[in-house]
Amino acid sequence: MKRKLIALCLLATISLVHAQKKGKSNESMDKLWGETGVSSDALKSGKAKLFDESNFGMFIHWGLYSHLGGVWNGKTYYGIGEWIKSKNVASIPDDEYMAVAKEFNPTKFDPKAIAKLAKDAGMKYIVITSKHHEGFAMFDSKVNDFNIVKASPYGRDPMKELSAACREIGLGFGFYYSHNQDWTAPGGHKGPKVDENGKPATFKDYFYNKCKPQVKEICTNYGEIDFVWFDTPGKMPKEYVLELEKMVRKLQPNAMLGSRIGYGLGDYASEGDMEVPNRNIEGLWETCDTNNDSWSYAWYDNNFKSPKLILERLIATIGRGGTYLFNVGPDGTGTIPEIGQKFLREAGKWIKKHPQVVYGAGSSPWKHALAWGDVTTKGNSLFLSVYDWPQDKKLYLPGLKTKILSVNAVGGTAAEKITFDQQKDWTVLNVPYQPINDLISVIELKLDTKVEEVSVDSNYGVYPNIENHLLAEFAEVTNAEKKEIKWMEKFGEWIHVKQISKWKKDSKAEWTVNVLKPGYYYLDLKYKGSGRLVWKTITDEGVLVQNQQAATEKFVYYNMGILEFKTAGMHKISVSLVEGDPETSSLEAAKITPIK
Repeated sequence: MKRKLIALCLLATISLVHAQKKGKSNESMDKLWGETGVSSDALKSGKAKLFDESNFGMFIHWGLYSHLGGVWNGKTYYGIGEWIKSKNVASIPDDEYMAVAKEFNPTKFDPKAIAKLAKDAGMKYIVITSKHHEGFAMFDSKVNDFNIVKASPYGRDPMKELSAACREIGLGFGFYYSHNQDWTAPGGHKGPKVDENGKPATFKDYFYNKCKPQVKEICTNYGEIDFVWFDTPGKMPKEYVLELEKMVRKLQPNAMLGSRIGYGLGDYASEGDMEVPNRNIEGLWETCDTNNDSWSYAWYDNNFKSPKLILERLIATIGRGGTYLFNVGPDGTGTIPEIGQKFLREAGKWIKKHPQVVYGAGSSPWKHALAWGDVTTKGNSLFLSVYDWPQDKKLYLPGLKTKILSVNAVGGTAAEKITFDQQKDWTVLNVPYQPINDLISVIELKLDTKVEEVSVDSNYGVYPNIENHLLAEFAEVTNAEKKEIKWMEKFGEWIHVKQISKWKKDSKAEWTVNVLKPGYYYLDLKYKGSGRLVWKTITDEGVLVQNQQAATEKFVYYNMGILEFKTAGMHKISVSLVEGDPETSSLEAAKITPIK
């Protein structure tokens, strides 16, 4: 397997842009991440096997908020539904929110059907919210009555049933638990400041009266579990985090702890919500994503990811070295929306035909996506997952220096045999006109060495038959700032961008590219900034493209003109800001498109 466990720390505070009406709320949410990372060698102990080899799990956000479905007092609140109670969204008073439990009766909840859906989708485990920030426990808690058994007419423990269904069908199982935030428990972060008797409540009160006892319950009453997934540690005192970690490791020694427990005490790192990284990351890590826009059910949200998009984001995550945790949100009856179910099953059918692309697969030796798709690896094989099938029957692979033994189609019947030849340091695959598969076609390259020893030039290729996107993240930057920014399009729905900003007169962003065929290409730049901006692009062959285009508040591609490569081989392309506000002007990417 490709991963070697190393300490991996995530940034605690990330600058936000595009601040809208809730700009201050966005900043405060960002600080909830606190210090995260990993500290243990879970691979060496063997307990990371399920996480490391499955590469695909189901996340479930389900709670009292699911019954509301994004609506309070007749008004729809757009954004992530599980935050509807918070002051950032509907600001629902505690007593009114807690009274909603009397209406919550998910009689259509079918744990076996949910477990089967996960298995049909190709997932290997389920992690479900046992208690989210709202404070409502979705299990039979003896230490606090605000739970589904005691406070709702449902009166049963769905976690007991789902954990049993997972074991029966052969899936791993784990719990999410919000250990820092609790909006209805006295003393919890963002919760009431006084108890039921009007006395001041501290975080210590919340921790010992509710948090720690409930974590003990989920680690004791459901048999052996595979994951304990804490969230938003923020500035939770380290002493309490250490207590939780010690208790979980004692009660569930084989459970994997996510990094969001805080203070670098996890077994694996959790990347930002809805973020699939652009470059490879070492170590054990996951990204959590959701099947539409909201994590929990919201009545209006039917923007479900297509089967192909699910697969693309799964393969990209594996290609970067990670594991993909994909969320679904059952509604107030306990039912997962039918469109989401259908798309997951279609993705699962593809995985069943191409298991080697996903299970036990490792990262791409190019360390980033390629123009037509992505690469995962296993043994001495490269699996090329082709998202955009070439219409000229040529699939180009830049910079592969290792000898190829054979090339074969995977999971389909090709009308023609796939052959290959070498053009300079490019491998050219001669493929059928029709794609091998309706969703994503896969081609296996068997090499004469193990993938860990594969030699490639990982510079961007300029392909002669497809758009080429050069991300700012991979540019060499001089006298400018390259960093990640993120913002919310709707509340809680994060957009992540690596960009270059704070330009000066001598600033530049420079990429090294591998050009197979010289000639003319359209050049587009993706940027934002105030005022009409002038960007200059120049190559190491002295070819200059300079143009003025519109101001834009969001990152948009604008055509700059025609760029010529006079010769094949390695070239440098540099971009500079000539006119415009250097403080607001940011560059995200360049696009080079062959002219046909």
